[in-house]
Amino acid sequence: MKTIGFLGVGNMGSAILKGIAGSSLRGETTLFAYNPTEAKVDALAAYGVKKCTNEAEVAGVSQYLFLAIKPQKFEEVLPRIADAVTEKTVLISIAAGIGADYIRKLTKPFAKVVLAMPNTPLLLGVGATALAKDDSVTEEEFAVVRQIFDSCGMTAVVAPEQMKEIIAINGSSPAFIYLFAKGFLDYAAKAGLPEESAKDLFVQSLIGSAKMITESGSTIDELIRQVSSPGGTTLAGLDRFYAGKLTEVVEDACEHCTKRAYELAK
Repeated sequence: MKTIGFLGVGNMGSAILKGIAGSSLRGETTLFAYNPTEAKVDALAAYGVKKCTNEAEVAGVSQYLFLAIKPQKFEEVLPRIADAVTEKTVLISIAAGIGADYIRKLTKPFAKVVLAMPNTPLLLGVGATALAKDDSVTEEEFAVVRQIFDSCGMTAVVAPEQMKEIIAINGSSPAFIYLFAKGFLDYAAKAGLPEESAKDLFVQSLIGSAKMITESGSTIDELIRQVSSPGGTTLAGLDRFYAGKLTEVVEDACEHCTKRAYELAK
């Protein structure tokens, strides 16, 4: 029986926990959690979560411990679990900019660490999580961590030194996509189109376009050409995107996102 604990059960922590509870892992695990606001843990009782009274307790009973607290809380909270961390404990951090060495500095020099960058669609079970394996983590242990995140979406493995660059690709990109969507829906409102119909049509277009990228076998450039008839409406719109240097703006936004991740790095 695997023991999985959560230090913090905010939106992301509770989403991961619910993913475990609804997956094949449920029968193989015992779930524990600690949160300063006890009501947040109490609300998860239906998922079989056992409430712990402090940080050290949840660390002491967990083979896999999710560090689901804000990055600025690490320096205050992690020393409280240091004595409970053993050679068998796997610490999983979902905090942007936090590195494995910093976690070991605050806990134990030998601590096993997995770095994770999930995104908010985990709340609906359709998230995307980038994972980086620490050398001290065994393949079997890493497989368990990956299975946990797969229970609420999909995962991909990146090198630890790429965890800051990946934030723009999956951690922050939902916000960028929402802003892009807002432009279309604002236009729909300006044009007097029915709000719900416009939203439904655009959202389905997003979903369908994503599937075309993953399942059609065509490149992005080929997919663009498939929609763009010579002299047609699509090219007229694309010309404005090209004039505004849309792809360069996206790249610049990603670079600024990454720059901030390095500024926050610990």
